[in-house]
Amino acid sequence: MDPPRLRVKRIRVFLVDDHLLFLSGVQAELGREFEVVGAASDVVDAIEGIRTTRPDVTLLDVHMPEGGGAAVLEAVTATHPDIRFLALSVSDAPEDVITVIRAGARGYVTKTIAPDDLAEAVQRVHEGDAVFSPRLAGFVLDAFATDPRVGADPELDLLTSREREVLRLIARGYAYREVARRLHLSVKTVETHVSAVLRKLQLSNRHELTRWATDRRLV
Repeated sequence: MDPPRLRVKRIRVFLVDDHLLFLSGVQAELGREFEVVGAASDVVDAIEGIRTTRPDVTLLDVHMPEGGGAAVLEAVTATHPDIRFLALSVSDAPEDVITVIRAGARGYVTKTIAPDDLAEAVQRVHEGDAVFSPRLAGFVLDAFATDPRVGADPELDLLTSREREVLRLIARGYAYREVARRLHLSVKTVETHVSAVLRKLQLSNRHELTRWATDRRLV
């Protein structure tokens, strides 16, 4: 008798795009390989749907009314920092790429991407990689290195200003409660910011965070 087959857990994906025909096509393509747990065509529904379903990866359109992809990123990562985002856009404009990467997206690909390449990008983002369309990869590196709005350290610039404040205080040895008091935040909010920092910098614990900050003379 053959041994029972182990059931491989499929990556759970949520889709966000305000072009319904395109959204339907992407859902049909990705549904062959991944578990599509939900879809939304506007910012409000996207935030609610992502928080409810808690997908592994969210495929996110950049340009939508009411703040676009960046608004979805900022809202969701504030409460669910472990959810990973891959931006999918018709635009390859520098300001669009930088905006969503700054907001926390793990990658950015354009809508000219082939279905198989899109599936691979979702897989890689789920595994923790940063993924960009070939032409955008070089641009992102150059932008992080030369644009004064972005900063000289691409990893540091992934953090919001509040996350940087929390990072510096944690690296200096302050307890969560002390950080909360100094920044006038709740302890829960501090914990959320620390989780976001660890995720964005691909660090595992407070010790690694402190060492990372010390190496960059942030403390």
